[in-house]
Amino acid sequence: MQKKNDVPTALSRNTDFRLLIGGQLVSQVGNQLQSLALPLVVLALTGSAVQAGAILAISTATYLLFGLVAGALVDRWDRKRTMIWSEVGRAVVTVSIPVAYIWNAVSIPQLYVVAVVTGALGVLFQTANSTAMPHVVGHGQLPAALGISQAASSAVGIAGSALAGAAYAVGKSIPFLVNVISFLVSATTLQAIRTQFQEPRGKSVRGPGELVAEIREGLVWVWRQPLIRLLTLVEAADGLRYGAGYLLIIELARNVGADALQIGLVFGGAGVGGLLGGLLAARVTKRYPLGRVAILLLWAEAAAFPLYAVAPSWAWLALVAMLESLLVPIYSVAMNTYRLTITPDHMRGRTNSAVATLTTGAMSVGTIAGGLLLEHIGATALALACAGWLLILSLVTTATRRIRTAGAPTPPSGQKRRAPAAED
Repeated sequence: MQKKNDVPTALSRNTDFRLLIGGQLVSQVGNQLQSLALPLVVLALTGSAVQAGAILAISTATYLLFGLVAGALVDRWDRKRTMIWSEVGRAVVTVSIPVAYIWNAVSIPQLYVVAVVTGALGVLFQTANSTAMPHVVGHGQLPAALGISQAASSAVGIAGSALAGAAYAVGKSIPFLVNVISFLVSATTLQAIRTQFQEPRGKSVRGPGELVAEIREGLVWVWRQPLIRLLTLVEAADGLRYGAGYLLIIELARNVGADALQIGLVFGGAGVGGLLGGLLAARVTKRYPLGRVAILLLWAEAAAFPLYAVAPSWAWLALVAMLESLLVPIYSVAMNTYRLTITPDHMRGRTNSAVATLTTGAMSVGTIAGGLLLEHIGATALALACAGWLLILSLVTTATRRIRTAGAPTPPSGQKRRAPAAED
């Protein structure tokens, strides 16, 4: 039963929060299994690394092409229902792969269709999901809830790769079958949540022709928020470095003689850092304003990144990856808390998708540029170049008065600070 006062129920006793996080984690495990299995199946069928890479790139391409549209649709539609049907749709499409294995009829066109459709439905799900947390936990518990979500996702990342490899070893169709089950579990937990994921709205009929205007409205709103605009541009600029980082770390690990298992352990170190950062994020976000968090964490990243270039072994690389990855969720929670708090509820889907589309695009460019630079200047020089880029971003951010003086977020007038329903 919802409390009469406006103090959010402790997260540990908030049934809706447990259901939301639990369903997300199950779905993430399934997605991680499928993300590993899909390119392996393509390689087994074609032997082409190019096609395997292309099917991996579909998820990013889908977000870039569909992200802004998904944000507008999420703000139009019932968000909880959108999430449920997105999970059901992904389950129906994904189950076609295990069925095709039964008949020995798996084909490359089918795998591309599955990747595109599940990618589009995944964008809808993620966009709606990004708007849900303030309604489930209330503004007072938002930093803690986002921190727990980040930490839990990192924990899944640590164990997910091992689970994915084991599942694929049992049978090529097993990862896809597990993912189907995970989608259905997620849909079931969402159905059990009593809290609505948006404020009540009057009924309105909006045609497809208005979609472009609604997308433009969201982009204009983001642009007219100076702090969000500045920090989003900084985040996108940092995304260039982040996109290059995956290939860079692999190449640095190979340069110090790491084998495949040890490279996996390096990324496991990053997962541990993300887990710790998620657990610390709420405390840091509540204690320090967003501007100070952004500046301090950028300087910390700029100081940590050169250590990649001088790490003498895979174990040292893992330690550096852990230290650097500890910083990412802290900034992410601080930024998301600020943006979700000040954005009117009816525009959260569009604003979140606008920011995510820009940063995703920047990471894609960074990945491509990182691959080219690795060939031309080598891993050590690229690590130092990334460190220099972080130093420039730190200097620019520190010199920007609006970021330095950014205070605590304030909900827009008329937006309710609502405590969620809770059960034991």
